[in-house]
Amino acid sequence: MSLTIPLIALGGAAGSVLRYLMVLAIGAPLGTVVVNVVGCFAIGVLFVLLARESWQVLLMTGLLGGFTTFSAFSLDTLKLVEAGEHLQAAAYVLGTVALSLIAVALGVAIARSLT
Repeated sequence: MSLTIPLIALGGAAGSVLRYLMVLAIGAPLGTVVVNVVGCFAIGVLFVLLARESWQVLLMTGLLGGFTTFSAFSLDTLKLVEAGEHLQAAAYVLGTVALSLIAVALGVAIARSLT
């Protein structure tokens, strides 16, 4: 029997708990931004460093899949728009996307420089 599904489930459970604790500690929507940027950085590093598929499914698909929060990001954006906070919603979207792209590129660059 393949361990792929159990590894994804284990990683996803851990990632979800970590996301919850981080957003609880920082508060939304900033906590969601931090989670997404940290998750993007981590997936950039792991993309370069992980060669074994079992580690990829556990850490990238499972842990980071459960940790990063695009659905929460989308809901937070909608709540800001519905509250009439259009400028904050736009800044939130642009800032999150830009910082996440920078974080994944930085993670890849750092990991590649170490290998």
